[in-house]
Amino acid sequence: MTAPDTETARATNVVVESAPSKQAKADGRPAHHADDTLTRFHNPWPSFRYQALSHWFKAFAAQTFHPPKVPNDISAQIPSREPDWGAGAAPESIKATWLGHACYLVELPTPKGATRGPRILFDPVLSQRCSPVQWAGPARQTPTPCSAQDIPAVDAICISHNHYDHMDFPTIRTVYNTHKPHIFAPLGNKHHLQSIGIADSHCHTLDWWDARTVSLTLPGSAADKPGVQASFVVTCTPAQHTAGRTAFDRWHTLWSSWAVEEVLDIAANSDRASPRKVYFAGDTGYRTVRDGEHEDKVPRCPAFAEIGEKFGGFDLALLPIGAYAPRWMWSNLHASPSDAVQIFKDVRAKKALAMHWGTWVLTIEPLLEPPALLKKECAKEGISETDFDICGLGETRTV
Repeated sequence: MTAPDTETARATNVVVESAPSKQAKADGRPAHHADDTLTRFHNPWPSFRYQALSHWFKAFAAQTFHPPKVPNDISAQIPSREPDWGAGAAPESIKATWLGHACYLVELPTPKGATRGPRILFDPVLSQRCSPVQWAGPARQTPTPCSAQDIPAVDAICISHNHYDHMDFPTIRTVYNTHKPHIFAPLGNKHHLQSIGIADSHCHTLDWWDARTVSLTLPGSAADKPGVQASFVVTCTPAQHTAGRTAFDRWHTLWSSWAVEEVLDIAANSDRASPRKVYFAGDTGYRTVRDGEHEDKVPRCPAFAEIGEKFGGFDLALLPIGAYAPRWMWSNLHASPSDAVQIFKDVRAKKALAMHWGTWVLTIEPLLEPPALLKKECAKEGISETDFDICGLGETRTV
């Protein structure tokens, strides 16, 4: 199977321009820049504390000698289907399709007269291994619901950071060569994108709070209206993490989350009160919890409440729930289900879908533990399962 009608479904007249930032520029160096070179970054909050060398040795030993057992029926417990990308959904809805780990394809509402809405692909990784090579490294425990060639026409790719489970060169290259989307990544990643043939005109590297407006002509649904104008704003937002492709470039490139906001043409959409907004958290920690510490008594990352305040909440948030154990090792970098619930509240999301679980064995929690814990945490906070939910591979949810 290949992506349908690649040429006719592709947007035309795509223009990317700077957009007003939600954050006023402060004098001097931004707090997350470690120096003035734009090649050194750090997490600027008390919620982040570095691991000691002993933590790394202990975690490596735990991962090597006590890896989690993968259930024999894992594919049955995490169902997969061939994506239909939300065909037949209401045109005013947001459609989100989970393709495994942190990869989602999101389609914004379809403007009147268009055949589809603007599409954004987040952290596309469809290779078998999240590794520099495909003969070694963590292998998929669940199948990809489609191949990179099956992904329909997308207008933008947003990458949270350059770890191998979030930035996969083969997948990005295939989608780019097929659909020519514009690619957005945090600072320091331009040379990575250029190395796989992404044209400078389609490569955009942003700092936290930088924003770009993407204007495009979507394919029309009638012969007398061959194209429909649409726009959306992409904003690079903070996250608590790190980045690097090798042992020698850690902290040299930036990491981020992403906010995508529809630009609503009120004249053409008089029945809609406000633009729809989507938040993609990427890969992030929320607080650092060491042995003997109570997680409710350590500092929390303030970035998410700030994002929620500046955007006024989101219709949909895509939030990570896995790769958190042992907690004393990974809490500073990876959100647990309890962290994810707090992020959900901080960013003021109306609905959320889980990600960053069930694909690779990256840490030592059981592969199916994250969704079970998420249900418990949501119940504890009075959040309905339908408001923060788990979806199957290839499944499209609408909001």
